[in-house]
Amino acid sequence: MDAGSGLMAVLRSLLFYPIFYFGTLLLVARAVIAIPAGRAALRRVVSTWARFHRDCCQALLGIEIIQEGGPLEEPALYAIRHEAYFEAIDAPALFDLPAVFAKRELFNLPGWGRAAMAYGLIPVARDGGASALRTLIREAKRKSAEGRPLVIFPEGTRVQHGRRPKLQSGFAGIYKMVGLQVVPVAVNSGPLYHRLWKRSGQITYRFGEPIPPGLPRGEIEARVEEAINVLNAAGTADGA
Repeated sequence: MDAGSGLMAVLRSLLFYPIFYFGTLLLVARAVIAIPAGRAALRRVVSTWARFHRDCCQALLGIEIIQEGGPLEEPALYAIRHEAYFEAIDAPALFDLPAVFAKRELFNLPGWGRAAMAYGLIPVARDGGASALRTLIREAKRKSAEGRPLVIFPEGTRVQHGRRPKLQSGFAGIYKMVGLQVVPVAVNSGPLYHRLWKRSGQITYRFGEPIPPGLPRGEIEARVEEAINVLNAAGTADGA
């Protein structure tokens, strides 16, 4: 990155941070207030937040969002590459009312955690044992029966662009027990978004071919890992 583009990245980020996070504080407050008004009101606020984030990325950071393919009409579990907070925030803009698997600690955030639970995110307690897993699967099946897409980040945490860690062992168990087809989704957000001074450019989502339920653990992990890493080559040459 040359000095001119580096300075522009700093200036863009200095606009993005206060505008997006102040807007987020207001929308979290609105979400909490909307909870007693019912699901529809809360869901509108969450959708507004995701669209607001996209608008900030595009107008302030100069990030263009490209989508190749899209969600299915029938129930599915979407396994998404996780390189930055970008795709987690963007999920309600990418999907219609997604039920996202999120680590339990996030639900302790003031205001946000309460709104997330009311919206229908699925808490993942990694050390919760068999009882917590049964509760998780029960909630996932219930939300899928409501017609909501299930969204999981199978690597379990953010991963640096260009690296290919093994998927978390819990992913295969969830896949087996929910009994849904899996749609792998690649995204290359890391080089632009997962940094203090965010860069302009293109973030691409690429939806892979659906993978049927019932495959052995080794096969489903290998197929998902390969599909969510197809965008890894893009961006590695520019300092990601």
